[in-house]
Amino acid sequence: MKFQVINEEDPVLVNELVDGVRVHVHEQLGDELTLPLSVISRDDNGELIGGVSGRTIYRNFLIGVVWVDKKYRGTGLGRQLMELAEDEAIGRGCLVSQVDTLSIQAPVFYQKLGFEIIGSVPEFPGSPARYFLMKTYGET
Repeated sequence: MKFQVINEEDPVLVNELVDGVRVHVHEQLGDELTLPLSVISRDDNGELIGGVSGRTIYRNFLIGVVWVDKKYRGTGLGRQLMELAEDEAIGRGCLVSQVDTLSIQAPVFYQKLGFEIIGSVPEFPGSPARYFLMKTYGET
């Protein structure tokens, strides 16, 4: 057995690791239907001004990133993007959405949308607190 530390991005390696996890999960839960889900907004010039991106899998909407351009924060754009993404996830049969965020980012934003903090990693020197949030849409 040999070990190796890798200090650079390697998408091929990451895909190989993910494939290994998928085989294991398939053995436990059966076929997975995983689909990307992104909702974006562009201004009149075609510039990206915000978006939500994640994937649906096993009746979960796993939110990977939410971003709104600084000029559009506080306008309701983030809420609109999230509502559209959640509606699509529900349409795909999702019962739960999950997201994580740092204390310097947007935990209150998600809570206003009905997400509940279900776990956290406390702040420590050099690192803000991290929150894990979940929202349910039906019986889980």
